[in-house]
Amino acid sequence: MFDFSIVTTWFDSLLRETLGLGDFLSILIECVLVGVFILAAYAMLAIVLIFMERKVCAYFQCRLGPMRVGPWGVFQVFADVLKMLQKEIFFVDKADKLLYLVAPFLVLIASVGTFSFMPWNKGAGILDFNVGIFLLTAISSIGVVGVFLAGWGSNNKYSVVSAMRGAVQMISYEMSLCLCLITAVVLTGTMQISGIVEAQSGAFGWLIFQGHIPAIIAFLVFLVAGNAEANRGPFDLPEAESELTAGYHTEYSGMGFGFFYLAEYLNMFVIAGVATTVFLGGWMPIHIGVAGFDAVMDYIPGIVWFLGKAFALVWVLLWIRWSFPRLRIDQILKLEWKYLMPLSLFNLVLMTVIVALGWYIK
Repeated sequence: MFDFSIVTTWFDSLLRETLGLGDFLSILIECVLVGVFILAAYAMLAIVLIFMERKVCAYFQCRLGPMRVGPWGVFQVFADVLKMLQKEIFFVDKADKLLYLVAPFLVLIASVGTFSFMPWNKGAGILDFNVGIFLLTAISSIGVVGVFLAGWGSNNKYSVVSAMRGAVQMISYEMSLCLCLITAVVLTGTMQISGIVEAQSGAFGWLIFQGHIPAIIAFLVFLVAGNAEANRGPFDLPEAESELTAGYHTEYSGMGFGFFYLAEYLNMFVIAGVATTVFLGGWMPIHIGVAGFDAVMDYIPGIVWFLGKAFALVWVLLWIRWSFPRLRIDQILKLEWKYLMPLSLFNLVLMTVIVALGWYIK
């Protein structure tokens, strides 16, 4: 398995030793390049995910989806982006302009921040702290504030109702989401994202194999709670078109609306990416204990493993969205507080007992 830290170490030595740049300039150049990479990857993945959802939706509804702009409609998303960039951004009468302007940026910052924690390959983690899981959940919580401010600052009754729904839903499902991550931390013994991935090496080392029943339960609950956290169907009640026009971003146009749109799709990828990292080994290939098979799997680059698993989970989330009808607000909260939350707590206790007694697969 190729270690990408070889490349980053070489580039750092190139700046410091070969070019003779000081610490400040070297770190500045590295930070700028990393920031450009994050934003470029963010934009490219958003385009791929939007096109993917349109085609998957069309497939489920026995349609073809976008077909006119480019072969198989591959340039339709680019055309939509250009159109959105040309739209005028205007302010609503009597709206709170400060909150109205800040809200899309908060949602985008939360999305980009959590996206930066994705471990793309061995040695290619951008943000890798010893409390990485804690920081990831903390940064993702900023999105709740952005959603609430967008509804409140728009001076629109539909937007306010939508923001209330979104805040209640996202705060509620964060509980189950965090409990599932803590369950994984109990098994791996670390909150560092690279450490969690490396703890899943070896034959059948992925967490869903190591932790068997409680790990599988945590994985499934995480997908459900993550889907609700990202406001994706059937949990898309804050954006219920039949009731609330477009929800908390009804009064937004141009790239103000575009930021919400981008964040929604990338949040879906972040949920899939975190589930891949924590429960499916991240960039770690599957090993079964047979030397020949394991050697062949190691030849496949880590980024291919990571993206393959993540997009497989994105497909599952899209499948769920276009298969089930939207839930009511009472059904959404009942599912969380009456079923998922107690199940997650019980599952955490079960995992703790299994780890204490050594009943997991080592």
